[in-house]
Amino acid sequence: MMSALIFSLFIFVLACFIGFELISKVPPTLHTPLMSGANAISGITIVGALIVAGHSGLDSQMSQIIGFVAIVFATINVVGGFMVTDRMLEMFKKKGDEQ
Repeated sequence: MMSALIFSLFIFVLACFIGFELISKVPPTLHTPLMSGANAISGITIVGALIVAGHSGLDSQMSQIIGFVAIVFATINVVGGFMVTDRMLEMFKKKGDEQ
């Protein structure tokens, strides 16, 4: 139990460090495409949340609640990513291409 917690904490700290280093190296002009892409990749979170929500263990009601909340937040993130991407792509269209 304790080793799993320490391993999870290690993964979390490593992910924070890598994320900070990645974002600090990206030029500001690429922040929006990177953010929209990362939000779209958040669909993986939806798959994980569906697995958690469908888990039928002893705490099935608790896992269903956590899975449902995760699905809601991941869906908001995915939809937001697509909206940002759509808005970003609108900026590159010429004024005459309104069709």
